[in-house]
Amino acid sequence: MATFIPKTYQQSVLDSVAAYFEAIHSENQNANTAFYKTTQALWNKGVAYSPIAGFPAEMPYFCLRVPTGGGKTWLAAKSVALVNTLLLRSEYSVILWLVPSKAIREQTLRALKNRAHPYYSALKDAGAMTVLDLSEARSLTRATLETSTVVIVSTVQAFRREDTEGLKVYESNGALMQHFDNLTSQQRENLLQDEAGTTPYSLANVLRLRRPFIVVDEAHNNRTPLSFDTLAKFNPSGIMELTATPDTTVTPSNVLHSVSAAELKGEEMIKLPIVLETEPNWQQCLADAIARRDELQALADLDRRKGASYLRPVILIQGEPRKAGVETRDVDKVREELISNHNIPPEEIVVATGEEKGLEEVDAKYAKGIADDACPIKYVITQKALAEGWDCPSAYILVSMATLHSSTAVEQLLGRILRQPEAKHREHPALNQSYAFVASRDFADTAAALRDSLVSGAGFDRKAASEFVSAANPEQGRMDYTAHPDRIVIKPVVIELTEKPDMKSLPKALKEKVTWNEQEKSLTIAKPLNADEEVAVKEAVKSEGAKQAIAQAAEASRTVALAFFQTPAELGVRFAVPQMALNRQGDLQLFDDPEVLDYPWDLSIYDAAPTLEHLRLLDAALKVSEGGEIDIDAESGKVTTRFLENLQRDLGLAYVPEHWNDVKLGAWLCKNIPETSITHASKQAFVAKWLHELFAGGRYDLAKANRQKFLIRNILGQRIKELRLSAVRQSYQDTLFGDGYAARVQVNDNYQFVFHPQAYAPSNDYDKRTSTYGSFDFRNHYYGRIGDFDSKEEFECAVHLDILAQKGEIEFWVRNLVRKESCSFFLQKADGRFYPDFICQLKNGKILVVEYKGGNAWSDAADDRMIGGLWAELSGGRCHFVMLKNKDWAAIDAEVKKAGA
Repeated sequence: MATFIPKTYQQSVLDSVAAYFEAIHSENQNANTAFYKTTQALWNKGVAYSPIAGFPAEMPYFCLRVPTGGGKTWLAAKSVALVNTLLLRSEYSVILWLVPSKAIREQTLRALKNRAHPYYSALKDAGAMTVLDLSEARSLTRATLETSTVVIVSTVQAFRREDTEGLKVYESNGALMQHFDNLTSQQRENLLQDEAGTTPYSLANVLRLRRPFIVVDEAHNNRTPLSFDTLAKFNPSGIMELTATPDTTVTPSNVLHSVSAAELKGEEMIKLPIVLETEPNWQQCLADAIARRDELQALADLDRRKGASYLRPVILIQGEPRKAGVETRDVDKVREELISNHNIPPEEIVVATGEEKGLEEVDAKYAKGIADDACPIKYVITQKALAEGWDCPSAYILVSMATLHSSTAVEQLLGRILRQPEAKHREHPALNQSYAFVASRDFADTAAALRDSLVSGAGFDRKAASEFVSAANPEQGRMDYTAHPDRIVIKPVVIELTEKPDMKSLPKALKEKVTWNEQEKSLTIAKPLNADEEVAVKEAVKSEGAKQAIAQAAEASRTVALAFFQTPAELGVRFAVPQMALNRQGDLQLFDDPEVLDYPWDLSIYDAAPTLEHLRLLDAALKVSEGGEIDIDAESGKVTTRFLENLQRDLGLAYVPEHWNDVKLGAWLCKNIPETSITHASKQAFVAKWLHELFAGGRYDLAKANRQKFLIRNILGQRIKELRLSAVRQSYQDTLFGDGYAARVQVNDNYQFVFHPQAYAPSNDYDKRTSTYGSFDFRNHYYGRIGDFDSKEEFECAVHLDILAQKGEIEFWVRNLVRKESCSFFLQKADGRFYPDFICQLKNGKILVVEYKGGNAWSDAADDRMIGGLWAELSGGRCHFVMLKNKDWAAIDAEVKKAGA
């Protein structure tokens, strides 16, 4: 089985989940405030928390927003270990994994049970694992629950009482009686009762006892009050949603981490942009698509001769629905066209509709389905949406036989052509894009419909969608002027006519583009006219001279009347910044991880003793585990319960800890503290001494330590990390700033960070119409989008840079992003990364990095100034760095002058 290597953005998502769980267990022990503080720390912008009606306000409820093709299921599987160790602090748990349909359920079950699948490997990070469907869960044994984490995969519909299968969830079941032995009165009071007032031995009650953590895949499909009421019945420990399109209005999802389409593109997960071409003749449209597939096949074959893997580009064709008595471009018509007029062998075509299950037959015949090297299929014809869960990264081209409208079918089919084969770019750029051919006259409307579908279906933000639909034909692209209204100037076209057009005959939308001035006898075309609109205006006049004048004016409205502003990224200008590298025994290595430094160290048992902070954390946790508290809310006067305390109490009753001796506890701690930089013997001695000191204090015994082993593990792991980091800091200082550093550290073009033209992914965009910092028309940013600013001073700094560019002193600049690894320049430090605010390319090709520090931030930024200064010094004059405060824009001017720009 090939090793699955997570993408950088995937690790960032998991880090956000871990940070949130750790924040929940901080002093406040509140999912609400923890969410705000975590988003503030991650994104410099705290997000208000929205609890769900019917659930405890302090229950962790959060959403991971990941666009189509981003690997949501793998992230969910990988998160289970974090749920156990950081949130529940329990060896095992119950995970209720909810999916939107039976097809997705079967696909998910197969993957999670398949030992060769990356999902299984991700899930196994949580230790012993049992994966069940709902029918299997109805015979779940107590022993299974107490020796493994149990993942139950189901649809949310299956838990509704109205569903036959769901009804069984709430019915008494003799096979489950063992779970209800020796319950405390408190546990029994918390169970559901049936209509007769008795407590059934039901799966629903087993779940209530075990406080399941709920994973909701494709959460946008489960937003009804009934869905939430159903989930509330199981008394969950938390809810994690995964979706491309979270709800932001009715029942708002708490989006903890949002991945952008640009990040997926930058990390080679999806094929973008979508190159669009419209053609009114459907047969020609289909012929153009076939020709493009043949071109892609030739490139794929060329790649394979160079060692790349096999690739057979596939076309998805959406036919029109059949209509009685009307000739349509339906599935049969399209298949006949392919065979009769294009000589496509029938065995290369498959039909997937409600009546014809061609793809199911392909899956049954070939081990890897349509992706199998032996499979001949190149054309998939469908009418509406394909079967849920069907995946084919080699699908490159979408063909629609009718004018596109934003719809579920279009959204789903678009998602099928976005995934990048093997999540790895091909050598030829054409194989890293998707293609759409639509039988339509109106390119602009079609492009708008595609963008709408990317937003509503694939989870793209609106600005990213506008960037990622491009025109195959430049002439058609000129009609797409509404996509970037801030970057186009439209000059009205005015012509004099000898006769007055019949304006009443024009459609309402066209009247907004064309006006008649009776006094001057002139027709004004305010916006470009497409071919159909041109015909309509010509039909409004009678004379050939007027018709010819209108035709010329319409052509001018689409060409000379449009002035497009293109950014350096759109023009393909390369923007590369030298990075810092370390010379290690003659080999140059990018310095992007402090672990590459030489820092000999070992744990000392003299450091192995609980600190006062450690004891405070243990005291608080023990208080929690002894039982839930009841408080009086200061504002409302209402009785409230503390969610986290009750959760820990319930888990303590459900998962009774084993009575380990100190040797077994120490062994478990050593095994579960992932620190590879020290020997096992050193770690074992350190842990044993720490436990000895803990017990010697008299406040804690072995039984209490057993109950809090997860917290102790976290405390010890953090302590060891702090000690290691101290050694790293010393090595960092010696290597980068000690004697002879110039021989060890280099800055040159051997390692460069390249700003990808289509991989800029700000969490929030600057919008001059709504910004509270000010309104400015930036014209010299490298990208069309600009990441929002953290303060008014940063905004004013950007304005100064743009004005310098207007004066010809700077070529262009970019608002550098924070923690967006695929699209951010950074300088590595011992304990983190420094992401400067602005990166500028000067007229002479040199690089200027600008960092603004406001308020008290200056005094905390000494290490940023040091690493920035070192980077500039080692570049040999190629790079310059300036950190300023108090709006000292003259410091920027001086550095630009010093660079000789």
